[in-house]
Amino acid sequence: MRYTTAGESHGPEEIAIIEGIPSGLKITDSDINQELSRRQHGYGRGNRQKIESDTVSILSGVRHRMTLGSPITLNVHNDDHNHWASIMSPDDEATEENSVRKVVRPRPGHADLVGGMKYRHKDLRNVLERSSARETVMRVAVGAVAKKLLNELNIDIHGFVANIGPVQTDMNLLTNFSSLEELREVSESFPTRTLDSATDLKMQAVIDRAKKEGNTVGGTVEVMVTGVPAGLGSYVSADTKLDAKIAASIVGTNAFKGVDFGGGFDNAEKFGSEVMDEIFWSKDSGFYRGSDNLGGFEGGMTTGEMIKVRGVVKPIPTLYRPMMSVDVDTHDPHKASIERSDTTAVTAAAVIAEHMVAIEIAKAILDKFDADNLGRLKEQLKNYREEIKQF
Repeated sequence: MRYTTAGESHGPEEIAIIEGIPSGLKITDSDINQELSRRQHGYGRGNRQKIESDTVSILSGVRHRMTLGSPITLNVHNDDHNHWASIMSPDDEATEENSVRKVVRPRPGHADLVGGMKYRHKDLRNVLERSSARETVMRVAVGAVAKKLLNELNIDIHGFVANIGPVQTDMNLLTNFSSLEELREVSESFPTRTLDSATDLKMQAVIDRAKKEGNTVGGTVEVMVTGVPAGLGSYVSADTKLDAKIAASIVGTNAFKGVDFGGGFDNAEKFGSEVMDEIFWSKDSGFYRGSDNLGGFEGGMTTGEMIKVRGVVKPIPTLYRPMMSVDVDTHDPHKASIERSDTTAVTAAAVIAEHMVAIEIAKAILDKFDADNLGRLKEQLKNYREEIKQF
């Protein structure tokens, strides 16, 4: 399985092409739109979410709601393009009139300046239009297809918010949930995607304060996956380790600056006896671990335990109280440019990270088993699960 996306933030369309999805998977635009809606909602999102109503069109690879095994093309129209048609036109020559939104004062923390240097763009809009997090709408669309596939294989996945600024989610509350379905029901009921109402209100207050001050705020999100069999990924080479691929997919997403698994960075303060997951065996389930401090991975491979991935989300670079910058034309000091932005991306980032992990898990399964047809894939996975159980 592989995919690519195309499109600019204020361009007419966002597009993704996915190759390698098995034939026989039932998928509809409503399956994808449900996930796109989750990405749009969340406390701290900006005014663009009121303008856009992200809905997908499936242009190829699906017939009568069933995948064909051929490339799937997904398209999301940018409603806001109506106000940017002349500015973003691919056909018209640049003029003083259609260059009114030219950007020459790069924002600290954004791709503006370095992207301009790399591609020799003096109008930094040529950089920010593609480097914008708007592109993640298509990653979620691709992830929605991956999630649909994983659901058919009895693999569940969910992401939630672990902290926003100084406000921490009480992770001990996770013991109250017997399944990810229960966790999903609770966390999705709060605007900040946390686990309880008191923390939700505190997080909202932090976001409100940042917005009032013209500032932004970051946080941490966590993704959990259940039902993944042992043995996905490999220890034989660095580029075959599945946890490394997941880490790359998370950090390769806008605003993410760090990843850990299980106990993560806290494990650095502990002794080995506190961190390693002891191994047990039972007749009914085969081998299992007595804990999950390593987040479901050993040697770059899944252990069969719950996968736990955390991602650190930096504050959004666009501040309504802009920081100092330098004009790329005159080299004079100025305040940085202001683009319409959210106060925080953390609530959306939980959904985006969830879908990025889903993509990597789906890729690993489709690499390991026959990926031409869903029925054959299910048969092979069932046999493999039994083989692992009997090891």
